Amino acid sequence: MSSESLALRDLPYLTADLPGIGGVIKRYDEDFLVEEIPLYPPCGEGTHIYLFLEKRGLTTHAAIRELAGKLRRNPRDFGYAGLKDAHGVTRQMISIEHATPEDTASLSFSRIRILSVDRHTNKIKLGHLSGNRFDLRVRDTIQAPLEAGRAIVDRLASRGVPNYFGSQRFGTRGDNAEIGRAVLCEDYGRAIAFMLGKPTEVDRGAARKARELFDTGDIAGAARAWSGKFPQTARICRAFEAFDGDAAKTWRSVDRSMRTLYLSAVQSDLFNRVVAKRLESLDKVMVGDVAWKHRNGACFGVEDAAAEQPRCDVFEISPSGPLYGRKMKAACGVPGEIETAILDASGLTMERLRPWSGKGLSGARRPLRVPLGDPEVGFAEDEQGSFFRVSFQLPPGSYATAVTRELCKP
Repeated sequence: MSSESLALRDLPYLTADLPGIGGVIKRYDEDFLVEEIPLYPPCGEGTHIYLFLEKRGLTTHAAIRELAGKLRRNPRDFGYAGLKDAHGVTRQMISIEHATPEDTASLSFSRIRILSVDRHTNKIKLGHLSGNRFDLRVRDTIQAPLEAGRAIVDRLASRGVPNYFGSQRFGTRGDNAEIGRAVLCEDYGRAIAFMLGKPTEVDRGAARKARELFDTGDIAGAARAWSGKFPQTARICRAFEAFDGDAAKTWRSVDRSMRTLYLSAVQSDLFNRVVAKRLESLDKVMVGDVAWKHRNGACFGVEDAAAEQPRCDVFEISPSGPLYGRKMKAACGVPGEIETAILDASGLTMERLRPWSGKGLSGARRPLRVPLGDPEVGFAEDEQGSFFRVSFQLPPGSYATAVTRELCKP
């Protein structure tokens, strides 16, 4: 197995035998609409204000920083159920304690619109949502895409959506998992080299200059180039200089959230490989599987596959894959052999993973497929032209790109 993570474009399709519709997504903000489905509605009383807001071209963190500035609060005071990226129109609930509905409802922003304000008794925590509803517009598709698009969506609705982690998990350069894997192998020099150097075609402007300077050994110059738009990376570069090039000490100076990001990307990459290996039988359970209950996320070992398959057929359960770590429940039989072989081929072992428990690699299970809820397809027009429209619902933690890649097929 290559040490590089598998790019989403390289992963196999569940609908490989069906032609894609081509096209472009996210040409305009309106082409990508995602709305959180709350785990519970606000009750109307309590000290926490719930803001249901719509934002355009802003990440969740950026929106919270704007809210914090207006309300003169610390961004850490705000609660949210999930992170939404900057591309598109996103609607989600944000909470803040000890504010008033009047103060918040009257706030004005250029890229944030507050749709409703209510009260509740607790802060919103990560994961407090039942799913996300997507409404997407695909432009410049093949001629007459409706039949082709409907066939793909019907297949995904009947068999499930491959629960691949999206490219966001692996960073703009796609090397988050490679950095994490280097750290797990205690090759800190390689990890820091990818974090601060080794420019690729996606690097532009100051970032490219900084990486080139780092590779030539001009660490101080690289730190200056990183400063400005990339303060966090500049800080890591200065730490590398201060530690006289000691990569292990530099890694320990990296923010914990960033270290967790790199390490969890390794889990995500290995999980994607398991999904790819089992794609043809994604909707079948095998003896030794750790089955996932979609109702509550509980898991159990499959001893009689024939007895459990009817539950899989109606999407009550699905086979699950590994997020390798100490607390992960291991599969047995053929599923266990597949998972062990993929871990072995990565050059990693459970012994290398265990010391990182609690630092991003405690381990868990994740369903190999997820249901495509309430799918709708159609063809429409707006002031920008005609488009193929698809809407659907996915559970928390699943990626719309797992659907759109099957639909469009580059």
